[in-house]
Amino acid sequence: MFLTKYDPFKELKDFEDRFKDAFKITPPEGALTAFSPSVNTREGEFAYHIEVDLPGVKKEDIHVDVSEDNVLTISGERKTKEEVKEKDYYKCESSYGKFSRSFTLPSNADAESISANSEDAVLEVVIPKLKEAKTASRKIAVK
Repeated sequence: MFLTKYDPFKELKDFEDRFKDAFKITPPEGALTAFSPSVNTREGEFAYHIEVDLPGVKKEDIHVDVSEDNVLTISGERKTKEEVKEKDYYKCESSYGKFSRSFTLPSNADAESISANSEDAVLEVVIPKLKEAKTASRKIAVK
């Protein structure tokens, strides 16, 4: 005799899968899909680094802004190529369009000294860390 673990949500999951399949929306043939760049983030000893893959995006089409509530936003647009003739392609998988990625800056980020550099289709944003004032440890006498 085999024991089967009861899953109270199995029927709901099956219904959701059937619903997704029935209403699957696919873009029409030849439609352009949205462009969403890949992002790598890392923390160094003195700064935070954000690297954004932006192939086919010109420097003048990239915008890096910091809002008053300490949110860094990288936005821009990858434009379609004007000289492309649709009948030359058998399949076109490149995506085009506007993009926007936002990051909440940590409390120790120096928003005034942020720098951005685009080279070889990769945008690197460097967010320096604020220098923390180190306080020496000391004993406090209890009175």
